[in-house]
Amino acid sequence: MFPENTSHRPAQQAVTIHQPTPLTTVQAAPLVPLQPGTIPEVTSIVLPDGRVITGYAIAPTHPEPVTAKPVISRAAVNIALGGIGFAAVCGGLVLLTTFIAALAALVQQLIILAAVIFGGWIAVQVFTASGQDKGATTVNIRKAVIKRNHFHS
Repeated sequence: MFPENTSHRPAQQAVTIHQPTPLTTVQAAPLVPLQPGTIPEVTSIVLPDGRVITGYAIAPTHPEPVTAKPVISRAAVNIALGGIGFAAVCGGLVLLTTFIAALAALVQQLIILAAVIFGGWIAVQVFTASGQDKGATTVNIRKAVIKRNHFHS
């Protein structure tokens, strides 16, 4: 790259290589239970390399225990039970509609029967000759003679 002339070469600098320092485990100060509503005291920890870390002591959190999941999901069980329940109800719905149709037919027949009975009672009242009417004239139609559109009794 560079010509053989060494005057154009850059000056060589000392290269410093930094190696990462592994972190060592630090023994935390023992935790003291706190009264509710009090401010915890500031705690200082001295690391092995001489650095000092200052802060509040925090109680370690414990993860929730993992519960074992069932082999079959609850959603699948609920869907299956819903299907079984729907199948069981379908037969009842068919019977319910049949019952409603039969009840409607019974009500219709009772209404017709009431109309026939009430109509018969009215007919008996109208066509029964009653001598109890005061001032009424009873005409025997079989003896009447009709001549030239005039009624003669």
